[in-house]
Amino acid sequence: MVDPRDIGMFGQNSIIPSIQATHATSDMRWASDRLGNRRIRWAYAYKNLLDQNGWLPNGTDFPVEKISPLLSFYAAVTRKDIQGNPEKGFQPENSLSREEALRSITIWAAKAGFQENMIGSIDIGKIADFVVLDHDIMTCSYNEIPIIKVLMTVVGGEKVFDQLRIKN
Repeated sequence: MVDPRDIGMFGQNSIIPSIQATHATSDMRWASDRLGNRRIRWAYAYKNLLDQNGWLPNGTDFPVEKISPLLSFYAAVTRKDIQGNPEKGFQPENSLSREEALRSITIWAAKAGFQENMIGSIDIGKIADFVVLDHDIMTCSYNEIPIIKVLMTVVGGEKVFDQLRIKN
């Protein structure tokens, strides 16, 4: 939770907050009772925080939350739990676009750790860490995101999981 008077300080001082998007959707049932109606508006203000510096790292906060970055992506774009609640999303004005959410769990997360020249995107000279999914997270329906399956995982250029059984 950030006091609304302090939101601008992130941009003014180039402070990069780190979020875990699934906190909004796992806390939403009890957060208002504990924070009150006035303060809850600023408790999960991810879009407002992103607007300060133009980038925002997002993690899973495992083991507090589930480890799947796909669930972080889903929570960031829909502001819903994996059952699809609430129908219109929790504080939907602070949802991230699909591109922002993808960047938040890849290149912006790497940048927050000063590793953007080594990881976080697929570029020549970078360590090849990536997954192949059974759906395109950028175009599939929102309700498909939590059930997307990982078909292949490559870490450091080496296949460590392969449902596709592709030979090197």
